[in-house]
Amino acid sequence: MIRTVNTEDIVKNIKEMCIEANHYLSKDMDKALKDATVSEKSELGKKILNQLQENLKIADEEMIPICQDTGMAVIFLEVGQDVHFEGMAVEDAVNEGVRQGYTEGYLRKSVVGDPIIRENTKDNTPAVIHYSIVPGDKVIITMAPKGFGSENMSRVFMLKPADGIEGVKNAILTAVKDAGPNACPPMVVGVGIGGTFEKCAILAKKALTRPVGEHSTIPYVKELEEEMLEKINRLGIGPGGLGGSTTALAVNVNTYATHIAGLPVAVNICCHVNRHVVREV
Repeated sequence: MIRTVNTEDIVKNIKEMCIEANHYLSKDMDKALKDATVSEKSELGKKILNQLQENLKIADEEMIPICQDTGMAVIFLEVGQDVHFEGMAVEDAVNEGVRQGYTEGYLRKSVVGDPIIRENTKDNTPAVIHYSIVPGDKVIITMAPKGFGSENMSRVFMLKPADGIEGVKNAILTAVKDAGPNACPPMVVGVGIGGTFEKCAILAKKALTRPVGEHSTIPYVKELEEEMLEKINRLGIGPGGLGGSTTALAVNVNTYATHIAGLPVAVNICCHVNRHVVREV
């Protein structure tokens, strides 16, 4: 049965999601930060985590962004194959929602229309949009504003198959060590393994939107997530990069099939706010 979705609903929801994601920490991230404040072993680290909590409280009470870098809008659209869109083009609707959200929400506009000419578009468009066609008649929208302090610290490694799981672990640790304080720790580390050069990066980006504490259903991947979180937190980078036992709040790993000659690995790091909102239309 075909279900019609008016693209005005896409505009409205994305507008609201842009504002929500930039003003309120998601429940999973809020819990992770609170738990980290209790478990952090360094007094300075604990102090920084408390300051981050205070910042979030002020942002909530005074309706100001939880971070001054309100990010580039990254949108994941899971479109049911039984959905028929009515109205403007879907991509136009997504960008219109972002435009309204960032202008009417008084959010910082950080997007330049050309990577070399670098003239600001003044409304934070265009968004980066990832589409997937799925069974059903619903549209699932995941909105994840991505700040570039952490985005700039992300890496892709084109490993050899012989590098195996140990090569993957080394790649993850290398990316986090190189990022150091620049990714605004405590961070969430998204990892994509497999696919191709671009596929592993999308896997890593999507991994950041998985709720903290929710592990992969693949046993070896779950073990990898837990081991990497422990090893990363032993690096001592700590909150704000000033030392401590909480460098990362989670390591989320997604995998995909790949070629016999390759082992692509992407590490997409996000700062302590790791903004993401999910809605069904």
